[in-house]
Amino acid sequence: MLRQPTVAMLNHLLAQSGWALQRLAPFSGKTARFNLLPFSLTCTVQKDGTLRTAEHDASVDAACTIAPALLPRLALQDESALELIERSGDAALIEEIFFLARNLRWDAAEDLSHFTGDIAAERIVKFAEGARRQVRANALNLAQALAEYWTEERPLVSTPRQIASFRQGVSRLQDSIDSLEKRLDRLTKAG
Repeated sequence: MLRQPTVAMLNHLLAQSGWALQRLAPFSGKTARFNLLPFSLTCTVQKDGTLRTAEHDASVDAACTIAPALLPRLALQDESALELIERSGDAALIEEIFFLARNLRWDAAEDLSHFTGDIAAERIVKFAEGARRQVRANALNLAQALAEYWTEERPLVSTPRQIASFRQGVSRLQDSIDSLEKRLDRLTKAG
């Protein structure tokens, strides 16, 4: 249902950059599957580097499975999230897919300029980027505040210092138990 619009969007991004088509063209005829449960998208690279949808039961050369929990991190362009994507198959094709994922960017201003003109498009995109940065900063601040609240105000999470102190206490207790056992052994042997 969403396969055709998704592939059309990917082809638009690839064509918008130009260089990406040249990088994918050598993989002509190769098929990759992207699994994001419960959805799946299977694409075949064409001679010009664009993609076309392939049937779900098509033989694939490479596969990537994305855990739904990774989506927010991927949306925020968290590089470490890419490493958590399960991958199998043609290593060169997978490497190229991940290179594109890291480097391919949508030129929103170019697309928007067709409707609003160049200057307005640039201003809208700059405003949206500023809003995105602000949302990200606010999310980070909220996460830090919650972490502090849960470790200091309402301890729900232990700090590394608390864990180290607990481990030292357990170690002292173990030493005391060992010492007590030795005393008991001496007393039972003496008595």
